[in-house]
Amino acid sequence: MVNLTYDASGDLIYYDAAADATTVYNLGDMGFIIVSMALVWLMIPGVGFFYSGLLRRKNALSMIYVSLASIAVVSFQWFFWGFSLAFAENASPYIGTLKYFGLKNVLDAPSIGSPKIPTLLFCIYQCMFACITAALAVGAIAERGRLGPVLVFIFIWTTIVYDPIACWTWNAKGWSFVMGGLDFAGGTPVHISSGTAALAISVYLGKRRGYGTERLAYKPHNTTYVVIGTVFLWFGWFGFNGGSALSANLRAVQACIVTNLAASVGGITWMLLDYRIERKWSAVGFCSGAISGLVAITPGSGFVGAPAAVLFGFLGGVVCNFATQLKFVLGYDDALDIFATHGVGGIVGNLLTGLFAQASVAGFDGFTVIPGGWLDHHYIQLAHQLADSVAGLSYSFVVTTIILWVMHFIPGLRLRASEEAEILGIDDAEMGEFAYDYVGIEQEIGHDLEPAVAAAKSSASRSSSDEKVRVEHESEPAQ
Repeated sequence: MVNLTYDASGDLIYYDAAADATTVYNLGDMGFIIVSMALVWLMIPGVGFFYSGLLRRKNALSMIYVSLASIAVVSFQWFFWGFSLAFAENASPYIGTLKYFGLKNVLDAPSIGSPKIPTLLFCIYQCMFACITAALAVGAIAERGRLGPVLVFIFIWTTIVYDPIACWTWNAKGWSFVMGGLDFAGGTPVHISSGTAALAISVYLGKRRGYGTERLAYKPHNTTYVVIGTVFLWFGWFGFNGGSALSANLRAVQACIVTNLAASVGGITWMLLDYRIERKWSAVGFCSGAISGLVAITPGSGFVGAPAAVLFGFLGGVVCNFATQLKFVLGYDDALDIFATHGVGGIVGNLLTGLFAQASVAGFDGFTVIPGGWLDHHYIQLAHQLADSVAGLSYSFVVTTIILWVMHFIPGLRLRASEEAEILGIDDAEMGEFAYDYVGIEQEIGHDLEPAVAAAKSSASRSSSDEKVRVEHESEPAQ
């Protein structure tokens, strides 16, 4: 039973009888986090559109579907035990307990994230972070993964990869939190974990059919989808980073400023790097750079000033751009460069946070106290950031690989699609539906198009004749 009343100003008053303590929840803070939660939700279909546009049209719908499926599966997992495993107050340094199993007693008490909002609101806000992390990771199944087993994978992966990393990063009992690691909005739990998981998935699935040949030297089938996805992501990132202040205060405003600035610089940087080679102004390059800048600024968005954000965006764009070549050096097929953008970008952001975090910026909310980074002469902070990054990368890669291979030997749960399904397209083979009316599948498989064209013309001719007869019949006077 909730124990809430209102004061004269309309703010919520929570009374803890056991501790004889009172907490005031400002409705403006709560409204801000509710809106931020909705913005982060919007990012998830944004991921789907971004991924979909980069692929061939015969696999376009499956990526949008997977992003929405991630919301559904992770939302249930979060209700079932995910929130408890990540944010139970009696957690170990590694993972939480089942104190909040089934969201039991997740009500009006102050949240572990901030006493300014109740646990119930913190729960749904953090649920969106878990959902988008899974959506980012499973994008690695692009063009060659089965859609049924990926639902099982999402549930398991969120439970034993995302939840522990979120616990040790953001839970007050977590080892990285206690050590002094700084991660404002998810450099390690969201980006490093998902990017490294995508790397593990890419290695497990192997190369797509025709890898290394002209068959896969295709351009994104729908650049408009890429732009739309970027719009959703950039827009939603204000709720992702700004909302991580967990209150409508100056720190949230500062987080929004550096987020927008880093994205802008990252987009221009990547586009210019591509221009030096192609002598073309690439919309895809700009969008990729903007995402890289957003990823890089995520862990430091509540700790760094605006001048530092320019460097976050620039280095995010440069390093992630060159990291896209890793797949050729190491021989794995990451179709969407998820590891290069999110894994590498998250590491860049974590390390730069160790250098440029400032106690004065963190204190914009009026109560956060940190020793800062190198700018504040707190030099050990970089080591803390490096330790957290290496731990998140190593744990995600190893445990994701184990999950994939255990599923590999369970009947019906193997993630790799057949060669026939890959040729046909995941949309048709796994869904029986398409993003568009015309998929162009005959040309993809290599069929002779002339008989198909002749049949289509014959059908059109018959339809025209039938229509002519119908019109003439309808125009005759009634007898």
